Amino acid sequence: MLSTYAPMFMIIAIATLIAGLFYTFATVLGPKNPTPEKMMPFECGSDSVGSRGVKLSVKFYLTAILFVVFDIEAVFVYPWAIQFRQLGWFGLASMIGFLSVVAIALVYVWRKGALEWES
Repeated sequence: MLSTYAPMFMIIAIATLIAGLFYTFATVLGPKNPTPEKMMPFECGSDSVGSRGVKLSVKFYLTAILFVVFDIEAVFVYPWAIQFRQLGWFGLASMIGFLSVVAIALVYVWRKGALEWES
């Protein structure tokens, strides 16, 4: 059983090692020249305005949740595509139903204006 998972653990170990090395080299060897202007917070290329505790618009959270929902939908479609031939007509019909529900949800949020940034 260990031989089945050994390659996965090796890849995780190598990826962790590489990420750790990059972080360490950037921290140790990277240039350190903090100036007052560099230490000022900015957002999207412009100076921040207002206090630190300003709450983000609900539109931001709604867009983020919709992104996660439609990203999860892609996760469900991938295994279906891999097993397409073995699932037969029932698998095709069930995926058409699933994608129809997702498409209807997308049309709904689009018509409600949930994907618009301007108020």
